Amino acid sequence: MVDLLAAAALAAAFPAVPPPQSTPAMFEIHDSDTTIYLFGTFHALDGDHEWFDSGVRDAFEQSNELVLETLLPEGPNAAQEIKQSIAAPSVAPSAAFLTTTKMAINAGRSQGMQINNGADMVLRHVAEAEGKPVEGLETLQLQLNMFNHLRMTTPATAKAGQPVGGQSMQDLSQAMADMQSAWKRGDQSVFVRMLEQLGSAAPETYRMMFTERNARWADWIAARLQTPGKVFVAVGAGHLAGKGSVIDLLQKQGLKVERVQ
Repeated sequence: MVDLLAAAALAAAFPAVPPPQSTPAMFEIHDSDTTIYLFGTFHALDGDHEWFDSGVRDAFEQSNELVLETLLPEGPNAAQEIKQSIAAPSVAPSAAFLTTTKMAINAGRSQGMQINNGADMVLRHVAEAEGKPVEGLETLQLQLNMFNHLRMTTPATAKAGQPVGGQSMQDLSQAMADMQSAWKRGDQSVFVRMLEQLGSAAPETYRMMFTERNARWADWIAARLQTPGKVFVAVGAGHLAGKGSVIDLLQKQGLKVERVQ
């Protein structure tokens, strides 16, 4: 959800790309008795699940548990749980956030992309079907609190029906499709470029959405190495790309991170 918001806020019309081969980026960090797979997800995808074949599926099946950014409520009471979380004054989302999120979702849908087909949701549903433990690095309320504090810093100031960040809905839709293609190819350069744009245009937003969270997650992963087992960690692809990413921070802690796909 957070990476979807960042893409909507700063999406540019990237050049057309050839049909992707589904090999999204995946990394591995391990010691003598612990292996952690780090998989960069895309939160809204089309219905093609080819990306979950070969290497990703093998790593997932070898793992004892799944760790995601957060666990969104599901089931018959999901909408009510989310509504109750949003109703709290401390997490009331701003109009800019709601407008940007709506436009991002609509842009994705125009390209056949749905959150229910997102890598996070697919992984979670398979893990739950297999009886694999699933946990989140953050709570839903923590994320909503962050969105609330982005009110004054998010560069999306469009009103309903207007372009976001100067981009038309058509441009935004094409950008989302091109980013999905890049993700499927494992091409991180698109996300590095997006992050550089966000960091320049809205440094405070970048700090809250990426810098602080990447640091927390890198510390969690480093600490998790102290407990034996195999863990599959799946977070937005932007958190694993470029300077200041989770990968970069782990390497700065002296840990070896190997890209395995």
